Amino acid sequence: MPTSANLNIMMKAARKAGRSLVKDFREVENLQVSMKGAGDFVSRADIAAEEILKAELLGARPTYGWLGEEGGGQDGKDPTRRWIVDPLDGTTNFLHGLPHWAISIALEHKGQIVAGVIFDAAKDEMFYAEKGEGAWLNDSQRLRVSGRSRMIESIFATGLPFGTRPDLPAILQDLARLSPATAGVRRWGAAALDMAYVAAGRYEGFWEREVNIWDVAAGVIIVKEAGGMVEAIDPAGNVAEDGDVICANEPIFAQFSKVIRNT
Repeated sequence: MPTSANLNIMMKAARKAGRSLVKDFREVENLQVSMKGAGDFVSRADIAAEEILKAELLGARPTYGWLGEEGGGQDGKDPTRRWIVDPLDGTTNFLHGLPHWAISIALEHKGQIVAGVIFDAAKDEMFYAEKGEGAWLNDSQRLRVSGRSRMIESIFATGLPFGTRPDLPAILQDLARLSPATAGVRRWGAAALDMAYVAAGRYEGFWEREVNIWDVAAGVIIVKEAGGMVEAIDPAGNVAEDGDVICANEPIFAQFSKVIRNT
């Protein structure tokens, strides 16, 4: 298992923020009668978790830069390194009392993700990876992507647009092409966990359009270190810049990506 100082800092920070979120999560059911009240509460929980993560991560590495969902970005004295953080991926699940949400922390070095942690505090599952050191779950379980090679036996995950997002037609077209060729498509509402589940072999693949870098940055390194492939939906593109992602185990990737890219 990788035991670098940076990874230990990331895991410690995730657990501390996770304890705060789990405590708040227990209060959510009491707020369901008021959507506005619950929404405000979850927003405060989200911001509080990011403050914990920022204090822990920048406290340990004060020269690093920062990019967080709630607090935005800031440059560090070391221009080559920054933390990329989502304190609560799956906010809508959290709001509705669904125990499927996570903390996502990635470390970027010279434009490349070199370490990642995705912590599912509700289920006490810590997914983590560091470049060249493999991907792991909790204390000792090595992560490997699924070995399935047939689409019809495979399960895929995605994110569906909500509200007035303009990418609904593209996703519906994706589903129309993909669903008949698979064992099923899941939409669980937390992109970080979708990618962690690909790394763990629970899903064969995942794709999403209009996604934020802090949602998937940690998942990129975890999937790769588990033996999977990760690309932007545009094969000439970049996940961080394009705002979309596709990943899968190697035997499935070519078939899966061909369907999503409609080529």
